[in-house]
Amino acid sequence: QVQLVESGGGLVQPGGSLTLSCAASGIIFSTSPMGWFRQAPGKRRELVALITSGGTRNYADSVKGRFTISRDNAENLVYLHMNSLKPEDTAVYYCAAGIGDDLYCTMQSCYAYWGQGTQVTVSS
Repeated sequence: QVQLVESGGGLVQPGGSLTLSCAASGIIFSTSPMGWFRQAPGKRRELVALITSGGTRNYADSVKGRFTISRDNAENLVYLHMNSLKPEDTAVYYCAAGIGDDLYCTMQSCYAYWGQGTQVTVSS
């Protein structure tokens, strides 16, 4: 079965950095679009970043210049490198996988598989 397992969340001070990892299994990872989404308390889940199988990236305006998404097709891993973290980045972060070689899609409905989420808290 498909499994997406996130790790790397935690508590960090404002201005700090964290790297989230997502290990995927049960999918053809190299042809899967991958995304990171987040949901803050009382807010809707939103796209943070995506990377297509071809390497095209997209970021939410709120994280551009601070976050970087990358993937390792040999290890079936996708990463979210987060720098200059702000309190408003506090949320549960979810890894998601879509179906479709080189699919570029920002909508949650394009992503069939989801991880359980990892908490990121930015606070002093």
